Amino acid sequence: MLIKQTSDIKSWEITDKTLYLERRRFLQMASAAMVAAASGALAPGIAELATAQTGEKLPEVQKSPLSSDEPLTPYKDITNYNNFYEFGTDKETPAMLAKTFRTRPWSVAIEGEVHKPAVYELDDLIKPHALEERIYRLRCVEGWSMVIPWVGFPLGDVIKRFEPTSKAKFVEFTTLLDPEQMPGQRRRVLKWPYVEGLRMDEAMHPLTILAVGLYGEVLPNQNGAPLRLVVPWKYGFKSIKSIVKMRFVEEQPVCTWEAAAPNEYGFYSNVNPDVPHPRWSQARERRIGEFSKRKTLMFNGYADQVGHLYTGMDLKKYF
Repeated sequence: MLIKQTSDIKSWEITDKTLYLERRRFLQMASAAMVAAASGALAPGIAELATAQTGEKLPEVQKSPLSSDEPLTPYKDITNYNNFYEFGTDKETPAMLAKTFRTRPWSVAIEGEVHKPAVYELDDLIKPHALEERIYRLRCVEGWSMVIPWVGFPLGDVIKRFEPTSKAKFVEFTTLLDPEQMPGQRRRVLKWPYVEGLRMDEAMHPLTILAVGLYGEVLPNQNGAPLRLVVPWKYGFKSIKSIVKMRFVEEQPVCTWEAAAPNEYGFYSNVNPDVPHPRWSQARERRIGEFSKRKTLMFNGYADQVGHLYTGMDLKKYF
């Protein structure tokens, strides 16, 4: 995939060209989707997904029994209170600056210790998988939380298609690098592109999903469109957004926040109320939409499902 480098051209100097290219790209995608659908190349529902835009309903979404039964955080809060530093460091800016972010066409490179490395178009990556609604708690390291009805499919099912080798101990994920579209990348707030990683057993766990939507609709740009990771027992920054590469490696990758502040953000980043952040306690959290704080649950309330992954580990050392 071609990664654009920082340009000296200001965004307001290229608006007309951007609109022109966006229109042409849309027409190309629509034409390709119709041809593919007519030839049977796309599975049921994927023809619609190929040209879906933010706010459109996703086809044939199934309810998952793995969902939480807690009240949902309102859509307007989920989509207007975001951490997405590629579009800005405050919570409201991403929703404003990501409006014109182009999520089609989109491809994901599969590299490293796999028998089937390839570059997949997004719809080819999604095509074999049924979309599920997974209602998960999301806990941010800053102390706020949400309950979000994600739409996606298990990461483990996708990984099996690539046939990892015996040397694949970790999965490293990378976000798109495109400062022209992502103005936050023009600032050295973090080392770009954004990188995250999981141990293989964490990646293969049934709770770990790749999300393409929320509230039954196409994933909004500010929430990580078109493809993001969701790992519900870890802090939110582990759920990397706008993924363009998955690399299978033998050595533990160095993740972006871990590199930026290793004393504050460990590789595992499991929700653990007994391990305070150096600048604040993690013992309590504020659910968006609620006034009072609530007790933070171990592994964000998923201890019964994932606790065995860390048997024998010192969770204060491996935080």
